[in-house]
Amino acid sequence: MLWLKALHIIAVICWMAVLFYLPRLFVYHAMSDDDISHQRFIIMERKLYFGIGMPSLLATLLFGFWVMSYNPSGFMQGGWLHAKLSLVFALVIYHIICYRLMQNLANKQHPRSHIFYRWFNEIPVVLMIAIVLLVVIKPF
Repeated sequence: MLWLKALHIIAVICWMAVLFYLPRLFVYHAMSDDDISHQRFIIMERKLYFGIGMPSLLATLLFGFWVMSYNPSGFMQGGWLHAKLSLVFALVIYHIICYRLMQNLANKQHPRSHIFYRWFNEIPVVLMIAIVLLVVIKPF
């Protein structure tokens, strides 16, 4: 069980690193105006998303649900877990939105400015803080 928790935490850290860095790449990509930079950002974003992001997202979910499977009734009694899972679902949606934004940037169809991406980059930070507080404090 402790090994699973450790693997879950490692996967979460890797996934969050992607969710913090990928939108930062979007900021710079939206600011780029030459084709060489554009192509470089396409490669960097794709490798980050598919090489680290997707595997760590899947590992996070796999190990998280595996940990919960050891005591499903005990876990489901805490309201904090329902709130946490809702926020994790929001992060999964955010991850999917990142894919769409990545495609739009690659196709040079990005109607949003770098300022939008700077604000967009803050969403996973807020969600992560809320998730950690729920897991550690278990307020309800």
